[in-house]
Amino acid sequence: MGKHTDVTIEPMAVIVLAGGKSAERDISLESGTAVAAALASRGHHVTTVDPAETDLTQYNWSGTDAVFVALHGTFGEDGQVQSIMEEARIPFTGSDSAASRLAFSKSASKERFVQQNVPTPAYVLIHESDDGIRIDRQARKIGHPLIVKPDAQGSSLGVSLVEEPGGLPRALTECFHYDTFGMLETAIAGSEWTVGFLDDLAMPLIKIETGRTFFDFKAKYSDETTSYQFEFSLPTNVVRSIEQAARDACQALGTSGLTRVDLRLDRQNRPWVLE
Repeated sequence: MGKHTDVTIEPMAVIVLAGGKSAERDISLESGTAVAAALASRGHHVTTVDPAETDLTQYNWSGTDAVFVALHGTFGEDGQVQSIMEEARIPFTGSDSAASRLAFSKSASKERFVQQNVPTPAYVLIHESDDGIRIDRQARKIGHPLIVKPDAQGSSLGVSLVEEPGGLPRALTECFHYDTFGMLETAIAGSEWTVGFLDDLAMPLIKIETGRTFFDFKAKYSDETTSYQFEFSLPTNVVRSIEQAARDACQALGTSGLTRVDLRLDRQNRPWVLE
């Protein structure tokens, strides 16, 4: 057996960005607390900064070695904070501003997926000003069941599964509460999967199981019956197809650093990239 070597990293001055003003503020604060504790446990000098309370464009970054972006949602994931870091020339975690802007917009991501032949469910982009008859017509083209989701939002906020036409109005109201643009997307019957990447290195594949109708906000953060499985029975070629679809999605968007791709595996064991 090889000898284990503990890699020694010199302590760094790290700013953890957490909180913010997005709809995912509370989740971000929890993430930031966990990140700060983990970094401090490794000997780093950690300061947590909340952009809701501090203007980052006026912040004094002197003496900062790196920034850990633990923000979720608008401003933190859509390229805005990344642009500020790039302007200040401060190293930060995650993708650059261009890739972040692209990845945060579900429709823009899908267009890139289609261009690069990444398998993704069919969709239609809608706007809150669209005529109800037009949206209903588009929904019927997509077919039921379908997913309604805000174009730019995270944590499944504003996302609804619509199994029949009568459920569409309520789903649209929920969607447009979070964004002026939304999407109608084909609902893929099957199982939920996620895979993380560190640049091009795939992390272990995870199967997500929930007793709820779909993997919604409550399933992610408050339902204790939700489980994350690292052991499952899948043919090797199917596992590889999921990882390849996820890798192709990352490359299509130009992501870097730590990235996560969410997918559905249909009943024919074909992967479909969601975002």
